[in-house]
Amino acid sequence: MNSFPPPSARRWFWPALACGLVMMVLAWAVPGHLASVAPALLVRAGQGTPTLIELGRAQLERGLPGPAALLLTGARLGAAEGASDVKAFARELAEFQAREPELAIWGGADPFLEPLRRTAVSEGKGAAASRPVVDFLVTARAREALRGFLANSRLAAVRETLAVREVPRTGIFVPANRPGGQTLEALLLLAALLQQGEHLNPAFAREWREAARVAAARGELGTLEPMLIDLLALGRRLDWRQLTEIAGGVETREMWADLGKLARAGGEPFAIALAAGLTGQSTERVLRYRAAHPGTADADLRLALSSGEGALRLLLERGVPVNRQPAAPVPGAVAGLALLYPGLALTLKLALFAAGAYLLGSGVFLRTDVKSAVGPRTAASELFSGRASLIALAATVIFLAATEPFNRVPNAPPEGMLRLAVPVLGSVLDPASLVHVPPTLSINMNTLISIAFFAALQIGMYWICLTKIREIAAGDLPSLVKLRLMENEENLFDGGLYIGIGGTATALVLQVIGVIEPNLLAAYSSNLFGITCVALVKIRLVRPFKTKLILAAQDALVAQAGQPQGR
Repeated sequence: MNSFPPPSARRWFWPALACGLVMMVLAWAVPGHLASVAPALLVRAGQGTPTLIELGRAQLERGLPGPAALLLTGARLGAAEGASDVKAFARELAEFQAREPELAIWGGADPFLEPLRRTAVSEGKGAAASRPVVDFLVTARAREALRGFLANSRLAAVRETLAVREVPRTGIFVPANRPGGQTLEALLLLAALLQQGEHLNPAFAREWREAARVAAARGELGTLEPMLIDLLALGRRLDWRQLTEIAGGVETREMWADLGKLARAGGEPFAIALAAGLTGQSTERVLRYRAAHPGTADADLRLALSSGEGALRLLLERGVPVNRQPAAPVPGAVAGLALLYPGLALTLKLALFAAGAYLLGSGVFLRTDVKSAVGPRTAASELFSGRASLIALAATVIFLAATEPFNRVPNAPPEGMLRLAVPVLGSVLDPASLVHVPPTLSINMNTLISIAFFAALQIGMYWICLTKIREIAAGDLPSLVKLRLMENEENLFDGGLYIGIGGTATALVLQVIGVIEPNLLAAYSSNLFGITCVALVKIRLVRPFKTKLILAAQDALVAQAGQPQGR
């Protein structure tokens, strides 16, 4: 038998390897991802859209130096050290504030501020720089002026909010009608002023009105108190126009609580969220993105803000984290295609990588199988084709998992915090807890990737067993010898079960030590696939082949017994 590959195999070996490597590199350069967005797409989406500096100048043209200052802070966080356009805009803002001090103190003009504005001017605060709005409600004179202005309001929501001042039972606050209740009264007046000027989102305004109505009817603050605490945190950090612009983008009570938590913490996360909420995207969407990706949201938002308004819009629309895996340079045409057709870009990326891996694997197997094949050349070609397909599938799954930021360690709880979770189905004493939860078929993408990886391993094990059986069957040996060889490969045929148990044990250990997120479905799927693989190998392949060998051996023994004894 010829031990060297034919000339055609030698001729196509190196071109197959080269083409495979080129296609895999091209796949690496395509910015298509399953559950993330590439930085190149953010840069492409931000081209031609307003930057934070341009949006800040637009706010100045509207006479709103307060929101412009928030955009300037966001630009400073996202720009390089000492950027010239940031310094220029800072000078423009300072000149505007010096030229219009009455606008600077409130962050902009508002006709509903007239009672507070007159009080601030009479107390000598009109020439000061921008100040938090709560500072102007400290004095009894300012609260009295605002109370008299709002008493004539025709809005039922304003009257219901003011009626909460008579509530006798509170939690943290002192009742507004008692000594020491100035803080609660100031916050209620501030909330009523927001409603009077229709500065709240209609959906959130209805929630606020309902909470105020229930509080006044029951004589206790109840759910309104945490909302007022969040308003206090915001009012101590923002001027009036900053507060109105940010509060107008909040639609739900949950996001209002998240915004209040950010305000109490302050720092860069709060500044980034405020700047993102002023770029034409609602504050609600920004806060929901932060809640969905708490570990990376601040860095992702900062990167999007530095690229332009379009980049932030793309990030919030897709609602996925930024993929910070190393990537090849992306041509502009490819980035534009991926931006317009993300599904097509992902399909192209996976197809290129799978084709490259197939060519790479088929070239290697072509060389080794033709060189060391036992049997006809057609059998060798069948073997390398099946194994190359398997290698391509497994490599593509691993490539997809490696280029997606799925496995992230969840944030550890703050030190000193004790959490006790007691799972219950519901309480018959509390009918509200007995809520029907509709079934859902949605599965986390991380789970799907793990299941696909374990399935690929078992498919590979099935192909290995099939290859070994074909190798034994193709050998020119007696049936009894082939039967003994099959018995010798029992451990190989049980290999799928070993791999399945090992995959389950490994996944559980990684979950316990915190490397991956807890997911029993992904862990036990490895064991299930192993049992399925071994069952298919033993029942579909091994048992029929052994039966055939036993019958052939029996026929050979009968034929041998019927022959006359020779010398």
